[in-house]
Amino acid sequence: MRIHLLLLLLPALPLRPARAQVHTASLAENTVSTTASTPQAPASPPVLYHTADEMPAFPGGSEAFQKFLRKELKYPDEALRKGVSGRVFVRFVITDEGRIRDAEVVKGLGSGLDEEALRLVRIMPWWTPGRVNGQPVWVSYTLPIIFRALE
Repeated sequence: MRIHLLLLLLPALPLRPARAQVHTASLAENTVSTTASTPQAPASPPVLYHTADEMPAFPGGSEAFQKFLRKELKYPDEALRKGVSGRVFVRFVITDEGRIRDAEVVKGLGSGLDEEALRLVRIMPWWTPGRVNGQPVWVSYTLPIIFRALE
């Protein structure tokens, strides 16, 4: 009898990944109890601004940014051999904390320069976040990084 009861319960178990469910079957009492936990509602994404009252800034300003580039930039060998130079435009998001997220090349040059521009953006220190009405906000930012081969 107990074997038949177990076989009847198995097809009745729902197979939905949306909810976490724990099923317990008591063969002695012939009852099934189900405990369902409701999934956490996903947090609403923050508003992403393209302009802000105060735009995000590299810590220390443009002079510190130039110093950072001079120190960290490694010109790719392939670009040097081919004599490739110019601007790589990298778009990224600066969060309300000043973190850099979702960096991507929107206009590149190839020859390893696009990868170098992304590497530079990813190792940058946290920025001063943008502000709207005095509150820090997420801002989409496009940064041109200029590559010039010095011979």
